[in-house]
Amino acid sequence: MKKKVVVAMSGGVDSSVTALLLKQQGYEVQGLFMRNWDYGIEGSQCPNRIEYEDALKVGEILGIEVKGKDFVSEYKTKVFDVFLEGLEKGLTPNPDILCNREIKFNVFLNEAKKMGADMIATGHYAKIAKHNNHHVLATPKDDSKNQTYFLHALSSEQLSQSLFPLCDITKKEVRELAKEYKLPVSDKKDSTGICFIGKQKFDEFITKHLKAIPGDIVDESGKVRGKHKGLICYTLGQRKGIGVGGVKDTETANNIHNPWYVAKKDMKTNTLLVVQDTNHPLLMSQNVEASHIHWVLDEPPKIGDKLMAQTRYRQQKQACTVKEANDDIVLVEFDNPQRAVTLGQSLVLYDGEYCLGGGFISNYY
Repeated sequence: MKKKVVVAMSGGVDSSVTALLLKQQGYEVQGLFMRNWDYGIEGSQCPNRIEYEDALKVGEILGIEVKGKDFVSEYKTKVFDVFLEGLEKGLTPNPDILCNREIKFNVFLNEAKKMGADMIATGHYAKIAKHNNHHVLATPKDDSKNQTYFLHALSSEQLSQSLFPLCDITKKEVRELAKEYKLPVSDKKDSTGICFIGKQKFDEFITKHLKAIPGDIVDESGKVRGKHKGLICYTLGQRKGIGVGGVKDTETANNIHNPWYVAKKDMKTNTLLVVQDTNHPLLMSQNVEASHIHWVLDEPPKIGDKLMAQTRYRQQKQACTVKEANDDIVLVEFDNPQRAVTLGQSLVLYDGEYCLGGGFISNYY
C-alpha cells in the first residue's frame, strides 16, 4: 500500500516540484494550502487567492488534489502576537522560525494526520539524517539555499514524520524540472522578507500594529545626531533608513561621509545609538548567549566542544567553543568576533553537517 504524503503547497516553485518528485517516487500525494494571514482587500486580488490558484493549477497538471485550510487564528496567536511582543521588548524575532515550529510542523502536521497522511513534506532545502539514534537536520546539496537555520527548533519526532524532497537537488535543477513538466510557476520569483509584510516597508507596516515612540539618535559620545521614528522600526547593524546623513566632523580623507549603522537600542532611555564604522567595536561580539533552548538530541553539547554556529540566516557558519550549555541556556565563544549579533534572533549550532539545535539570543559581549 502506498504511503500518503500531504505536501504544504504554497503556490511557489519549490513546493510544486516537491509534489512532483514525491509522485514520481510512488507516494500517494495530496496538497494542502495554508492560509496563514488575513490580508484584507488591497488591490484587485488578495495574495492568498493568487497563491492558492497557482497551487490548484499545479495540482491539476500533476493529477493531485489540493485543498485549502485556514490557519489565520493559530498563526496570529502563535507567531504574529509573539513577534509583536518581542519587538516591544526591543528584540528582533524571526517569525519564520516560529512559523515552522508552531504552524507547519505542528498545526499543519496535525491537520495532515486527520487527512490520513503518513508523512508531510515541504519545499525546504534541508536534509533529514539519523545521528545518535535521532532524526536530525543536515546540510542539503544546495548549501547556498540551506534552510536548517529556520528549522532548528523542530524535534526528532517532528522530523521523523517529515520529508524534504529537495535535499539532494539545487534550486537551478528545481526550476529546470518545473519547466520540463510545464508547471506554470517555473519562473515565479522566490518570496523574500517577512511573508505578512509583503511589499510594504517594515516601519510602515509595524507602526500599524504597535505604537512608535520617537526619540533621540545619539553617537558613542552621546551627541544627538537626529531623531528616530521609534525603536521598534530598527534593528542592529541597519544602515538604510536611519535618517542621519554625513556630518562635517566625520568626513573621511576622501571627503566622503561615512554611513551610520545602528549599534544599540536603549529601551530605558528610548535612544538609538549609531556608529560610523561597519566593524566598530560596539557592533562586534565574541561571546553569545541564547535561551529558550531546543536540543534535537535531547541533551546539550559538552563544555569545550568545538562547533560551528550561525547568529543569522545566510551567514557563513562560524567556529566557536561551548562555554556553558544546559536545557536553559547555551553560551559560546566565537573564534572571531561576530558583527551585529541581535537579541531575539537565533543562535544555531552545528556539529559538522548536523544541526544540533539552538535558542533565542539573550545576551552578547
